[in-house]
Amino acid sequence: MSPIYVLDARTATPHFPGIGRYVTNLARAMAAQLTADEWLTILYDARHPQSWPSLPHVQTVPLDVSPFGLRQQWVIPRLLKRLNADLYHSAYYLMPYHPGVPAVLTVYDVIPLRFPAQSTLQARLLFRWMTWLALRAARQAVAISKATRRDFIAHFRFSPQQIAAIPLAADPAFCPQGPEMVAAVRAHYGLPEQFVLYLGSNKPHKNLVRLIEAWQRTMSTLHTSACLIIAGAWDDRYPEPRRRVTELGLDHSVRFLGPLPETDLPALYSAATAFVFPSLYEGFGLPVLEAMACGVPVACSNTSSLPEVAGDAALTFDPLDTGAIARTLAGLITDPELRADLSVRARQRAAQFSWSRVAQKTKEIYVRICND
Repeated sequence: MSPIYVLDARTATPHFPGIGRYVTNLARAMAAQLTADEWLTILYDARHPQSWPSLPHVQTVPLDVSPFGLRQQWVIPRLLKRLNADLYHSAYYLMPYHPGVPAVLTVYDVIPLRFPAQSTLQARLLFRWMTWLALRAARQAVAISKATRRDFIAHFRFSPQQIAAIPLAADPAFCPQGPEMVAAVRAHYGLPEQFVLYLGSNKPHKNLVRLIEAWQRTMSTLHTSACLIIAGAWDDRYPEPRRRVTELGLDHSVRFLGPLPETDLPALYSAATAFVFPSLYEGFGLPVLEAMACGVPVACSNTSSLPEVAGDAALTFDPLDTGAIARTLAGLITDPELRADLSVRARQRAAQFSWSRVAQKTKEIYVRICND
């Protein structure tokens, strides 16, 4: 009998940029690995159509049922029954908690529990309760890193045998860009010839205040014309990074670009002198891998999942040590041979991560569950 796998990709929307990239890349890579007797059904948000694989053994089902809505608790199980599904894979912990078929759940991080000040008590309680329900509903969980796997085992007392670590990969679009593309993005954003790039949000655990303080130390030591470029989604609840730039008199050497179109990111990475990621905690740290895939020298924190991603292909530092961050940045800016070596090693390291491998390891879980 041909197994029917159902992948819930309703999170492939602008509201979930990271999870959306995960589930769309997984769907595309999974579709390419289906055997003649396997079927993949992709559920997606009808308001946000994607370029899903158009293959004989793949079907797509548009839905107007939100992961945040109560309706999914009965609509999705009925749909799974109608589809004769053998397995249901949710890419988010807000899911139907009685799907009626064996379920797989992907988990990403425990930020609400590790950094409680960033969310309300109600949000933390909901996260813990809903995640517990999702883990209880799942036959198997998939963590996006070994660090995330450890966190979920520790915080939810989840059985180690029921959670596997399958690291992510960079989107294939992230690769070194040609001179014309780099020149175009440099001109569009008015970027200087030499700059260090940070890409991510401004939430407190991203550690931008220490990065800015480290940049001030670097500038006072080197007297360089390089700039620090901070790009990515901006949450107005956390104005401290901008305020610290003004307090330290760094408005001339620190620029905030805000959120950028996805299509500009590969060229932005490629244009950078180096990439820095000082985060205190990451479930995976995809920007580090994206930068490495573009051949950019990388410096990042030595905490949580980031050493798993960076390996020996990046410089690492204690994110709580402003001096260590400053010394690392100074070394990157002043040593072209170091940058050249890191660039080569970065691309080699990034090549070890692929969506084909993510899909292969995930499908092995599907097959095992369906054969139990």
